[in-house]
Amino acid sequence: MKHRSTFVYLVLLFLFTSPTNGQEIAVLKYGGGGDWYANPTSLPNLIGFCNQNINTKLNPKPATVETGSSTIFQYPFLHMTGHGNVYFSDEDAKNLNNYLLGGGFLHIDDNYGMEPYLRKELIKVFHNKELIELGADHPIFNQQYQFPRGLPKIHEHDGKPPQAFGIFHENRLVLLFTYESDLGNGWEDQEVHNDPQEVRLKALEMGANIISYVFKN
Repeated sequence: MKHRSTFVYLVLLFLFTSPTNGQEIAVLKYGGGGDWYANPTSLPNLIGFCNQNINTKLNPKPATVETGSSTIFQYPFLHMTGHGNVYFSDEDAKNLNNYLLGGGFLHIDDNYGMEPYLRKELIKVFHNKELIELGADHPIFNQQYQFPRGLPKIHEHDGKPPQAFGIFHENRLVLLFTYESDLGNGWEDQEVHNDPQEVRLKALEMGANIISYVFKN
């Protein structure tokens, strides 16, 4: 098992550091009927913001990958969102586990409604790890942009405070779950939600912090 783990790690290291895939982001397409395709303009807008403001060289057009596909290993950063049901088959869960423990990163942005389904499915991915709330002192809130209170609130739905949760492996943040914030809505084209500019900027800056943190660590 040790030799197999070493081999998987080396393969992932090669894929994640390949010149063509060094700074790539993909949207995760999952099963269960939830709208994995929500907020179609959000990720391209965030990528454009990052390339202009924090010197990233991200592909402006994010790819779409399926949870159980080996294609996920070509992307060091996966983004997942939606409002509803999430389902991971055993094969999906194993694939995602290998990806995350081998060096990949997953950002899950709850677009309101996916949280109860997601928590259930994450148990399949990590049998012995739990979501841990990140304090406002976590470095992800202190990158190019400062968020001394932690995760910002972008859209108000039910009065709950925004929370950021993480799953760690060997002291590395491998999964970030942003809850009751709705960052993705803030990244969308302005006319979609008619958010004030300062709200959109706050969402984009927090997104840039996430991307900066992942590609620097």
